[in-house]
Amino acid sequence: MPFAALQDAEGTYLIEKHTILTAPSIQVYGLANEAASATAGANGRSPFSADNALVVGNPTMPTVWSPTASGDFAETQLTDLPGAKAEAEAIGGFLNITPLIGPQATEARVKQLLPSARLIHLATHGLLDYGDPRAYGRLDVPGAIALTPDSTEDGLLTSAEILEMDLQAELAVLSACDTGRGRITGDGVVGLSRALITAGVPSVVVSLWAVPDAPTAELMTEFYRQLDQGQDKAQALRQAMLTTLEQHPNPRNWAAFTLIGAAE
Repeated sequence: MPFAALQDAEGTYLIEKHTILTAPSIQVYGLANEAASATAGANGRSPFSADNALVVGNPTMPTVWSPTASGDFAETQLTDLPGAKAEAEAIGGFLNITPLIGPQATEARVKQLLPSARLIHLATHGLLDYGDPRAYGRLDVPGAIALTPDSTEDGLLTSAEILEMDLQAELAVLSACDTGRGRITGDGVVGLSRALITAGVPSVVVSLWAVPDAPTAELMTEFYRQLDQGQDKAQALRQAMLTTLEQHPNPRNWAAFTLIGAAE
């Protein structure tokens, strides 16, 4: 549910009156607060420090299995995302670091850097389902992030792989399509956000639908600018939404993202 886009009787969006933080379940809320305490004790610095920030934009896209008109499945390459490249470069410049772009953003390299990263920003495609359903059947843990494939990796960083990691980041931003979706259970949504929080990240920004390229880049750049000015994560996301709303009024352009976990 995109709570930010809900309107009252006067047509005012909820985000215009309130700062929103989401806890999909009591378990996730507890995990996020435990992770927040652990990262605060271990780092003692702002997550906006350029030290150990990992920023990825528009990797060389992998192939995925997609349904065809005949009802069969075929391998197709995911589309290029020039806006994601521009977004990563803008954020990299803001943080004074070099982002991983295109062929540099291999799944193997990202996996190597993730455990030590204190800030994670992945601007790429997000997938709810992946793999050939005829071979894999129903996924135990849905969700994957598209990265550059290489000789050892298929270019899909899956929720199952993230669950096996021990992460130190204080914030992970999945600036991609559908990264907040997953399988709905009695304990909330199981997918990428749950995997990251379980792996030790207290705050995760994810999307609820296929986000448009250019407005997303603007929203994310403003989000980091607000963090740099001392806002907490929930306040920073709210201000970024309000700024993007002024330029792109359709909620499709600004309301997809939600902050899950801890606000600080």
